[in-house]
Amino acid sequence: MAPAKELTVGQVAMRSGVAVSALHFYEARGLIRSHRTSGNQRRYGRDVLRRVAIIRVAQEVGISLAEIAAALQSLPEGRTPTREDWNLLSTGWRDELDRKISQLKKLRDGLTDCIGCGCMSIDKCPLRNREDRLSAQGPGARRLLVAEP
Repeated sequence: MAPAKELTVGQVAMRSGVAVSALHFYEARGLIRSHRTSGNQRRYGRDVLRRVAIIRVAQEVGISLAEIAAALQSLPEGRTPTREDWNLLSTGWRDELDRKISQLKKLRDGLTDCIGCGCMSIDKCPLRNREDRLSAQGPGARRLLVAEP
């Protein structure tokens, strides 16, 4: 017996390991698409399984939903994403992931001394911001920020 061309939301949830509510959320954000039957039930093309897999992997490595949505918009609708598609998407995310990795390493290495909050209350903090001198550079933990290339 050939697999059904279209899947219900429950079938997609079961096959992808993603909750139905998450699928509805992804759909509301434009990450996946469905259409409605005459009985007003959602139906998904089989390509949605690969798209959901891409979303989950990208989220797992820290890619924002906005970045995922923008990347998925570059793919043809209704076609299962290919290995080449994944290569294109993941290559586009690589620089941002490298920046995040660098940021996390810097945070990890300085975490026992200071979180870079600028609180000025710890006199031994190597990141201490005396007299709030770093405020001119903008908000947040300025010394923990990794400079953009």
